[in-house]
Amino acid sequence: MKAIFKGLKELIAGMGITGKHLGRHAITIQYPEERWEMPERSRGIVVLLSDKETGELNCTGCMLCMRACPTAAITIDAPRGEDKKRVLKKFDIDFTICCFCGLCEEACNFSAIKMAPKYEFSVENKNELIWDMNKLQEVGRDVPYVDTRKKKPVKKPDASVNPAPAAAEANPGTAATEPKPETPAPEEKKADTDNNEGGA
Repeated sequence: MKAIFKGLKELIAGMGITGKHLGRHAITIQYPEERWEMPERSRGIVVLLSDKETGELNCTGCMLCMRACPTAAITIDAPRGEDKKRVLKKFDIDFTICCFCGLCEEACNFSAIKMAPKYEFSVENKNELIWDMNKLQEVGRDVPYVDTRKKKPVKKPDASVNPAPAAAEANPGTAATEPKPETPAPEEKKADTDNNEGGA
């Protein structure tokens, strides 16, 4: 008997929820005239981010995202130059094997890669789903993001250009202790002039 009453109770609760939504209008987007706006943290597509001031890629070629990718969908070629800094030459993402997990975005420390809330990237040829560095940057140019990079501070003017003030600031007491040329007192000057007139 308990099982019967429990089943009736659950049936009434389910019918109540159905009746609540029965008279409401269905929420349907008339695609393609209407398009769904994805939430900010949606995992839509992977893009590369550019600097807001210079327009250059934020990527430094550290390869952290490539190592974090569980499906090996990211391919990076960034050899070291003469100054031992990496130069980004190749950055490809194969979206045929990408699982859109977001681990690449979490691994990046330079605000260089992000899961953008964008869709509608279907193609007829699967080879077109391998995006190179230029395509990734192009799609990600208008994607807003918070720049968390630690930029280098602005260099101060070189002190060697004007060494005199710098020396005075370094030793403020030297200017006061320097000996000044002695000037004769007014009475001594007057006595000298009287002697000269008498001698004449």
